[in-house]
Amino acid sequence: MGKMKKKIVFLIMLMMLWFIGHIAVIVIDGLNDELGYADAAVVLGNKVELNGEPSVRLKDRLDKAAELYEEGYYKHIIVSGGIGKEGFDEAEVMKDYLVGMGIPGDSIIVDSKGNNTFMTAKNSKEIMTKSDFSSVMVISQFYHITRCKLAFRRVGFEKVYAGYSSFFEIKDIYSLIREFFGYYKYLFMKI
Repeated sequence: MGKMKKKIVFLIMLMMLWFIGHIAVIVIDGLNDELGYADAAVVLGNKVELNGEPSVRLKDRLDKAAELYEEGYYKHIIVSGGIGKEGFDEAEVMKDYLVGMGIPGDSIIVDSKGNNTFMTAKNSKEIMTKSDFSSVMVISQFYHITRCKLAFRRVGFEKVYAGYSSFFEIKDIYSLIREFFGYYKYLFMKI
């Protein structure tokens, strides 16, 4: 094998190790709740079913948010999402679900313009600055936690706690791969 081929093979192996290592970090980070008392939690949106109910994945995020709210980790919950292809405002559906679980409506803040993780972080920063809140807990799927924390730090949050939803499915493998690339996109994007 020529020197050039050896260098190419070495680079490919190095990139594969980097990819596998980063995926391992995402999994370990995401599966370890970083619980702490925060001014507010932010629940990131997800699919709403055609019948207007939150998907199983979204319900599990909301269940986690309600559980930690009841345990006293925060007094306010920001529900953030956009208008999905099903035609529903994710954030409004999320609020209705939490109210149905007994969370007071005046403890829930709706962000209907959280079309992606970065917009959710940016919108949450604006909402929380107006309310004089500074600490936040993000709640999402385990694979999404690392990028969420990065986005929230990039928009100016100093302390970001995290709680993960315990809903798992085979699609999470695809989502982990996507998160690898999404992390670096958020790391290097201009704010």
